[in-house]
Amino acid sequence: MLLVIDVGNTNTVLGIFDREKLVESWRIGTTVERTTDEYGIMLKELLVFSKVRRQDIDGMVISSVVPPLRASLEGLGKKYLNVEPLIVEPGVRTGLSIHMDNPREVGADRIVNAVAGWNKYHTSLIIIDLGTATTFDFVSSSAVYEGGIIAPGLGISAEALFREASKLPRVELLLPKTVIGKNTISAMQSGIINGYAGLIDAIVLKMKKEIKELYPSEPVPKVIATGGLVPIIAPVAKTIEEVNMDLTLDGLRIIYELNQQEKPGAKS
Repeated sequence: MLLVIDVGNTNTVLGIFDREKLVESWRIGTTVERTTDEYGIMLKELLVFSKVRRQDIDGMVISSVVPPLRASLEGLGKKYLNVEPLIVEPGVRTGLSIHMDNPREVGADRIVNAVAGWNKYHTSLIIIDLGTATTFDFVSSSAVYEGGIIAPGLGISAEALFREASKLPRVELLLPKTVIGKNTISAMQSGIINGYAGLIDAIVLKMKKEIKELYPSEPVPKVIATGGLVPIIAPVAKTIEEVNMDLTLDGLRIIYELNQQEKPGAKS
């Protein structure tokens, strides 16, 4: 079985695959100070409540946007699972061409999403990942990562409002029944959620227009969304066509399998 770990700025998602099937997944907070032993104890406790045994895990792959955690997670694989983790970084086989000014700057999570999206849909895509930051990525129908957009995330945008407007209360991120709020809380909720959905729709429409102009042979891109904040926004954003909550985990699995094929004695 394969352990996949996606480390984001706010949350870390762990998943276990049995071949192509995701059999377990967990979401925990990202803590920079967490040690190898803490990860080992945590994984052991998580596995207690699953059908997976630690000795069944024979592979591990990591995508991280938090560099200080690399050593701790590599240690988890080596010390507690007796495996050498694959780290998604420049030089790792992905099956994509990356057309960027500096390909090494592109976040591992964005490449992983692009790999998963293209392998699932095999067409032109706009992939939206709603996390601490919200990213929009364009992948062509010929498996080329062409670039994208990074915007402040929904959570940190709301947090800025709570912090800077001293008379406004902290509110739960829920969609109110009406766009026009009848009290301060519903007015804030409407502004935050409907406003952010508007940001997404506006950016997607601008991307589609530019793709049509710059890449005239490309089909109209399919718009898919992933990330922890998708359940809040997807019902409101009109341009999101499909939600795939496991996109990043599946991308990690695909990248792991691609790189295993290059090892001596590996099956092609």
